[in-house]
Amino acid sequence: MTMANIKIDGQKIEARDGKTILAASIEAEIYIPHLCGHPQLDGASEVNAEAEIYVGGVAHRGEAGAAFEGCNLCLVQIEGKAGLQKACKTIVEGGMIITTASPELKKARQDNLKALLERHPHACLLCAQSDGCDRINCSSNIPQPERCCDNFGKCELQKVAQFIGTETGLPPYKPLNIPILSDEPLLVRNYNLCIGCLRCVRVCKDVKGSDALGFVVEDGRVYVGSKAPTLKESGCQFCGYCIEVCPTGALKDRETGVGERQTYLIPCKNTCPAGTDIPRYVRYIRDGKYGEALKVIYEKLPLPESLGRVCFHPCETNCRRSKIDQSIAICSLKRTAADLGRGFLPIPDGIKKTGKKVAVIGAGPAGLSAAYYLSILGHTATIFEALPAAGGMLRVGIPDYRLPREILEREIKIIEDAGVEIKLNQNIASVEGLLSQGFDAVFVGVGAHKGSTLGIPGEENDGVIDGVTFLRKVNLGEKVDVGNSVAIIGGGNVAMDSARSALRMGAKKVSILYRRTREEMPAYEEEVEAALEEGVEIQYLTTPVKVEKKDGALGIEFIRMELGEPDKSGRRRPVPVAGSEYRLTFDTLIAAIGQQVVLPEGVSAKKENPSKAVFMGGDALTGPATVIDAIAGGRKAAKLIDQYLGGDGGIDQVFAEKEPINLWSGRGAVDMLGGRAVMPMVSPRERIAGFVEVCLGLDADAAVAEAKRCLGCDLRFSIEPAVLPPEQWLNFDEATIATVPELEGVYVLYDENKEIYNIVGVINLREGLTEELEAGRNVKYFIYELDPMYTGKERQLVQQYMKQHGKMPPGADDLDDLF
Repeated sequence: MTMANIKIDGQKIEARDGKTILAASIEAEIYIPHLCGHPQLDGASEVNAEAEIYVGGVAHRGEAGAAFEGCNLCLVQIEGKAGLQKACKTIVEGGMIITTASPELKKARQDNLKALLERHPHACLLCAQSDGCDRINCSSNIPQPERCCDNFGKCELQKVAQFIGTETGLPPYKPLNIPILSDEPLLVRNYNLCIGCLRCVRVCKDVKGSDALGFVVEDGRVYVGSKAPTLKESGCQFCGYCIEVCPTGALKDRETGVGERQTYLIPCKNTCPAGTDIPRYVRYIRDGKYGEALKVIYEKLPLPESLGRVCFHPCETNCRRSKIDQSIAICSLKRTAADLGRGFLPIPDGIKKTGKKVAVIGAGPAGLSAAYYLSILGHTATIFEALPAAGGMLRVGIPDYRLPREILEREIKIIEDAGVEIKLNQNIASVEGLLSQGFDAVFVGVGAHKGSTLGIPGEENDGVIDGVTFLRKVNLGEKVDVGNSVAIIGGGNVAMDSARSALRMGAKKVSILYRRTREEMPAYEEEVEAALEEGVEIQYLTTPVKVEKKDGALGIEFIRMELGEPDKSGRRRPVPVAGSEYRLTFDTLIAAIGQQVVLPEGVSAKKENPSKAVFMGGDALTGPATVIDAIAGGRKAAKLIDQYLGGDGGIDQVFAEKEPINLWSGRGAVDMLGGRAVMPMVSPRERIAGFVEVCLGLDADAAVAEAKRCLGCDLRFSIEPAVLPPEQWLNFDEATIATVPELEGVYVLYDENKEIYNIVGVINLREGLTEELEAGRNVKYFIYELDPMYTGKERQLVQQYMKQHGKMPPGADDLDDLF
């Protein structure tokens, strides 16, 4: 690699041959204004016009092959060369002496900026009240189309324009009145805000490889659009790269939210209670690396095989692919990783024992997870389980046909191999006894093993049983005689599991009777469908009112229901229909209407426990919830317990070393046409003959094909950020504060990462900053602005911060009452 010695603004720079002046200046942290350039893009590459592009189905035509002229803001002067040169196109040569700031350059840049802003709303750039303005209520009565968009305040174009300056005024905005394109998935395109920088076209072609976008020059103006009437037809992979590099509000995400963008733009990962890095393990499956995929899952979950079968997968509900067609079958892919990557043991090397002992009550998903993490942190974890087998609700609440026993036992064995001891048939009535035995902490992770009663006359008769007890008996192999006809009351997963188990126990007719409609059923849709396929009958809008036993059978009186106003769950409340009573006869009645937790003596989920050494998680803390919620609760508890015992709470593991992110995929690499993978299943007739596992799992080919449907929503966050003009940061020290005037105004404090810490308006800037310095806050930099109306300015800036982050600045506790 040969290097060229150059000078930029008198500073000696060593730059690699072949680099542009702009790239070399960025590496040297010398700012040259630019908009078409971007660190992720090769500035020297050429992009030429198409013959035709589409903006919302409307064709725009121009001369094919026409060259792109660029924004012409990155002009520099080179000693020995006449005229002004483009830094983004000029390759460095040894001996170059480059000037980036001069009156001539300033005027040329301002003239070129005017040309850009002529076709972009810009009234707010010149407004003295722009900071903190909501862009809705305009004191100057500027028409809405002429105002800047809601990117204002964090807009790259705005920052570049402020750096270049607009001393000579700006031309009037000439609206194009292009319809806003909001009828396609995931993004909104407002080409009225497009400045024709072509970053989106280049990142789509050169970085992603989709090549779905293009441009034409029509009547002297650059028009950007898709190469076919719709994005999908153009080969768009909906990766969001174009949004990341857009310097204006022309390209924006349709789905937005408060707080950090990654939270709502990678919803699969951020709605997983355990925070599993789903996009990462899906990519490994796409590449056929099942062992690596399993390692990624193990970094957050100790029970991947079980979860791959029974997780309620909120990640799928929130998957962005569902906005296009159908969500990715994430849960099925997790199972594939666990099944095909089997063999890896998630036990770190070199665990150092701490000498601390923790008792865990309950060997369900919460207790197993907490004990596993405590053990790999070096603590001695002992689980006390009341039942004769470990697994909790995974063992006794979920039938074999959904979760085979050998799968669960294999995962429990791995947890035991990590150093966890499990003691069965241990009914712990009080935590005090455990603490007195020398345990340093106790985790209560018992499940909701007590079924709820119907509260109707006659339910004490033989033949009436709650769903939780029924499933426990079946799963523990106890003899259960259900007779020929079984009624199940309820509409949740326990009701479905009870109904399907009753069929397998020999019942000829199984009926679920639910007081609401199918739409309100809380059971997983796939479980409802499976029950119907197997022959379970479901009756809606009905509820039992009393039970009578006669001649060995149960005579049950029901009443019809209708839906009234919504209750606290958001579902419409069922209301009895007067005079609609009717009777049905069954051999067994199973009440699957809810379940409860029975806690050890002295433990409460509603108030602080008497000992700080007692922790809770899973159903014990939240009430009946899901397996993944219980595992997440166990993780959190392990972290808190470790901190209580003197550790740092660091439970995250790295089992799969992170590989460099590859932003390229190529055209067609993401399958935008294929439908969601269908889980192969045993036929209904074979299913009800026994408790064989119903879902067979995706094979390798199907799993790879399904993984290729993933949009990779996380990849966009690996795109390098744009290089912005330098901010006027001031060091937060006594000498700098002494130069601040003793006048009214607003100061903004920043931490070491230059993130806003606080925004404060004061009557005396120097005095206020001095008090902040003496308080020893976590502040490294500040800026300030003189303003006699400092309280209003403070409110504006805080509101702007809250709109972007969804919360107050970290140091703004005193302002909570004002907002």
